[in-house]
Amino acid sequence: MGALRLEDLPHYTYDDYKNWEGRWELIDGIPYAMAPSPTELHQDISGNIHIELKQKLKDCTACKTSLAVDWIISEETTVCPDNAVVCGVVKSNFIKKTPEIIFEVLSPSTKNKDRNRKYNLYQEQGVKYYILVDPKGSFAEVYMLKNGYYKLEGEFTDEVYRFELSECSFEFEFEKIF
Repeated sequence: MGALRLEDLPHYTYDDYKNWEGRWELIDGIPYAMAPSPTELHQDISGNIHIELKQKLKDCTACKTSLAVDWIISEETTVCPDNAVVCGVVKSNFIKKTPEIIFEVLSPSTKNKDRNRKYNLYQEQGVKYYILVDPKGSFAEVYMLKNGYYKLEGEFTDEVYRFELSECSFEFEFEKIF
């Protein structure tokens, strides 16, 4: 008996995805179940990130922050970042343009996917900043895309980091999210 091959797995599209019940992401035609339900700590941190982003971007009419909105990358890939910032926004119910910033709040059930599969996906898609937030350790890792690859800018707990976007820039206060 041989090993299971990728081409042997069922392959799904966005048309399948939009009819599924529950919380899913679809990456390269393969469905990934999301955490059963985010914990209160996860939701508090994600909400705090959203508030901080909204506050810092209130005067930037070119950029919009989204809280858990589907990003439809292709017919075979749709993900739902915890928080995203898209600049040069086109009105839509979903994110259809590559975000400049994505925050993912780690949970035990999705940590491996966030650190590996989504890290590589966001890097390939050209997301300028990818921030992994560890609720248990109360720190965030900021990665910045440089020459097509993510470079760790640092780990932040109560520091300030300056995001330089295509349309604006702002200082993000990490102490406000934990």
